[in-house]
Amino acid sequence: MVSSEYERRSAARFATFDQDGNGYIDREDFSAAAKALLAEFGIAARSDKGQALYGGAEAFWQGMAGIADRDGDQRITREEFVNGAVKRLRDNPDRFAEIARPFLHAALDLADSDGDGAATVADTVRVLGCLGVQPEIARAAAASLDTDGDGKVAEGEIITAFARYFTVPE
Repeated sequence: MVSSEYERRSAARFATFDQDGNGYIDREDFSAAAKALLAEFGIAARSDKGQALYGGAEAFWQGMAGIADRDGDQRITREEFVNGAVKRLRDNPDRFAEIARPFLHAALDLADSDGDGAATVADTVRVLGCLGVQPEIARAAAASLDTDGDGKVAEGEIITAFARYFTVPE
C-alpha cells in the first residue's frame, strides 16, 4: 500500500530531526543540530554566523511546531510528524522549503568557505553528517546536488532537495 510505504519512509525521516533519539522532536533537537554544525566548522556560537544558525534553527522549530504539534506540548511525536507535518507539507513542498530556508541558508553560510554562495560537495557531506545522515547517503546526496559538476552546491539546490526529501514519498 502506497500510504503505509509513505508513512514508513516518513517515520524514518523523523529520525533525522530527532537528534537525541528520545522519540520526539523538540526545540532542543534543532539547537543540537546547530551546535553540531558550529563545532564541525569551528564557528563560535556568539559569532554572527553562529547567531544566524541558532536563529534559523529556532525559526525552523517554530515552523515545524506550528504545523505538527497538535497537542501543544512543545514536542512533535513520530505520529504527529507522520500524520501531521509530512502529510500537510507533501501537498505544499514550497511551504516546507520556506520553513527550512533560514536554517539551511545559515548552514550553507558556515560551509561556504570562500564566500561565493555555494558549499563544496565535501562540505555539504559534512553538513549532512552533522544532521544525522549516514555517510554513504550523504556522499551520494551531495554529489547528486552538484548538477553542473563544478564541485559546488548552491543554496537553491539544497533547499529544493531538502524539501523534496521530506515531502516526496519516492
